[in-house]
Amino acid sequence: MDITGFLNEHQLPDTYQAIAQEWFIPLAHEILSHTNGAERPFFVGVNGCQGSGKSTLCDFLIHYFTHQHGLSAVTISLDDFYLSRARRQELAANVHPLLCTRGVPGTHNTVLADSTFTALKSAGSVALPRFNKATDDPFEGSAWPVITSPPDIVLIEGWCWGVSAQSEDALKEPVNDLERTEDPDGTWRGYVNDKIAADYESLYDEMQYWVMLKGPSFEHVYKWRCEQEHKLAAKTGKTGSGIMSDEQILRFIQHYQRLTEHAFNSLPAKCNQVFELDENRVIKNVIRK
Repeated sequence: MDITGFLNEHQLPDTYQAIAQEWFIPLAHEILSHTNGAERPFFVGVNGCQGSGKSTLCDFLIHYFTHQHGLSAVTISLDDFYLSRARRQELAANVHPLLCTRGVPGTHNTVLADSTFTALKSAGSVALPRFNKATDDPFEGSAWPVITSPPDIVLIEGWCWGVSAQSEDALKEPVNDLERTEDPDGTWRGYVNDKIAADYESLYDEMQYWVMLKGPSFEHVYKWRCEQEHKLAAKTGKTGSGIMSDEQILRFIQHYQRLTEHAFNSLPAKCNQVFELDENRVIKNVIRK
């Protein structure tokens, strides 16, 4: 299969074609085998830590499903359901200051996610939410892409997508300096955990197939995030203006450490396919159920 157009569109190296041939086309075929006789749409959950390549994987799968099999397929990021900045500021004032930073469960509009999933199952047109990270607010509804529903396949991806609530004992000890100094009594992590149980786990139940891109450790997430920021700084030719220093990145990603490590430990057992990545984000192994 020639995916030159896809590689050019996503500015990917030619080596991605071999990766797709070895790992991702077989994954696509496996997903397709599960759609036979299934009601439309078939929901696929994709988990991957920051920088693992989950968005590119989903884009490739959509490309493959549509161009090779003539299917209607869409991908939605959990990021597109972030609450508005004003709503997060309310949570920061009323619950805990750390909730001002988008990312963790409790900072998403799960009601909108639920209604979107429901709409995707019904005949008609569906507007897919989009979040503008440059302004830290959702795009206006008029800018959301509209599709004809129901599609054949829906991919939902996110760094914490599929992660279950932790036990009360697991919440007691802080996992890093951020929790130790800014959430010493556990209010923030307790709120996040409660939201997972109350609002997210029922959404996970909509997924009919699970895929995980599993990084080797959280330390590598920091390395990958720094690499991304360095490339952005080099591309724009400047620092500041939203470009984070390595020290700022270190604090920023600590918001996600607890659930990323929880996902590493708990999510593989729940997934249909787990792609294990090495320190260079190269797939070294796949575990299939």
